[in-house]
Amino acid sequence: MLYTRSSQLFAEAEKVIPGGVNSPVRAFKAVGGTPIFVKSAKGAYLYDEDGNRLIDYINSWGPMILGHAFEPVVQAVIEKAKLGTSFGMPTELETQIAALAVSMVPNIDKIRFVNSGTEACMSAVRLARGFTKKDKIIKFAGCYHGHSDSFLIQAGSGAITFGSPNSPGVTAGTAKDTLLAKYNDLENVATLIEANKNEIAAIIVEPVAGNMGCIPPNKGFLEGLRQLCTDNKILLIFDEVMTGFRLAAGGVQELFNINADIVCFGKVIGGGLPVGAFAASSEIMNYLAPLGPVYQAGTLSGNPLAMAAGLAMLQALDADRAIFQRLEEKTAYLAAGMEEVLKANNVVFTINRIGSMVSVHFDADPVVDFQTAAKGDNETFKKFFHGLLQEGIYIAPSAYETWFITDALTYEDLDFTIQAVDKVSKTF
Repeated sequence: MLYTRSSQLFAEAEKVIPGGVNSPVRAFKAVGGTPIFVKSAKGAYLYDEDGNRLIDYINSWGPMILGHAFEPVVQAVIEKAKLGTSFGMPTELETQIAALAVSMVPNIDKIRFVNSGTEACMSAVRLARGFTKKDKIIKFAGCYHGHSDSFLIQAGSGAITFGSPNSPGVTAGTAKDTLLAKYNDLENVATLIEANKNEIAAIIVEPVAGNMGCIPPNKGFLEGLRQLCTDNKILLIFDEVMTGFRLAAGGVQELFNINADIVCFGKVIGGGLPVGAFAASSEIMNYLAPLGPVYQAGTLSGNPLAMAAGLAMLQALDADRAIFQRLEEKTAYLAAGMEEVLKANNVVFTINRIGSMVSVHFDADPVVDFQTAAKGDNETFKKFFHGLLQEGIYIAPSAYETWFITDALTYEDLDFTIQAVDKVSKTF
C-alpha cells in the first residue's frame, strides 16, 4: 500500500502540532513509520487519505461498538446541531441520557457528565477524597486513567514506598499521595493498605485492563479488592471508560456481579463524541457541588451534540442486548482463528480476550500484569503491525493496547483477518 498523502500530511502537521499528533500513541513511535491519516470511516472500515481501505480493530479506541458512522447516532447529531451546538445551560437531553445510563448500570443512582475519561477519573478521585476525608489513592502499574497528575506515577523502590512522577510537570508532592500496586496481586494491595493504615481514600482500577493489552482480572481479584475496600473504609473506583457499555450493558459490575463505589465512563457512552461520566450512589454523588462541598464543573459538560450521540448509542444497545453475545462470539472466533495459524507457523504468543476485547502478546507465558506484558517481543510486534497494515488491517500501533471488536465486522472480515495473520506470521 502507498501512504504518500499521509506522509505529506504528517510532515505538515509536525510543523504546527507537537510531534504531529494530538495524542502520543498516534505518532507510531512504538512501531516506527508514518501515521495513517484517515479521511472517512463507515461500518468496520477506515478510508485513508491515500484511498486505502482498512479493516479497523481500534474503532476510535473503543466507542464505535456498532461501527463507524452508525446512522442513528449521525442523525441524532445532525438534528441536534440544527438547534444549536452549545448553551452552557441545562437541557432535557442530559436528564434523558442520565436516566437511561442509571437504568442500565447496576449499583448507581446518579451520574455526572464531563468531557473525557481523564476528567471522569480525575473527578472521581477528588470526590472519593472529599467523601472519605483521606488523601492517598492506590492505582495499578499498567492501568491508565488518563493524564491527570495523580495517575502519571511510576513504581517506587519497594512495595510500600510512594510512587514517583513519570512525567515532567508532575510534582513529587502529588506523587506522594499515589501508591502503586501490582495488577492481579491482592497480597501486594493488602501490604500497601497495611503500611498506610487509615490514609487511603480510594483504589482505582481498570477492572479489565486495556492499556497493557487486554488483561482480564484473575479469579477472585476483583472480589478481593471489594472486600479489602469494605474492611478498610476505602472507596473502590472502577475505571470503565473502556469496558462500560461494551462488555455488558452494565459493564464489568454486571459481568462479574461486583459493586464498585464509583464508576467512570467514556468511549461508548458518548457514541464517538468527547464525553466522560462518573456515577455512584446518591450518598456519594450528593457530595458534589452544588449539593455538597466537592467542587467539579465544566463549561461544555453535557454538550447537546455529545448527549445526543450518547443517547442514540445507549438506546441502540439497550434495545438490542443480544449484541454483547454477538460480540463475544465474533471475538472468540477471531481469537481461535489467530491462535490456530500462529501455532501452525511456530510463533511464540499468548492471546488474551474477554467479551469484545482481545490482544496478541508475543511471549509464551501468561500475561496477567504490566510486568508480564512488558516481556513481549516488541520487534515481532512491529513486524506484525506493519505486516497487517500492508494487508489492509489496522490494529493499535502499540503492543500495550487492546483490540476492540465492533458489531459491524462480518465473519468474512474476520476470516480475511485470520488469513492475513497467517500470511504475516510466516515472515517472522
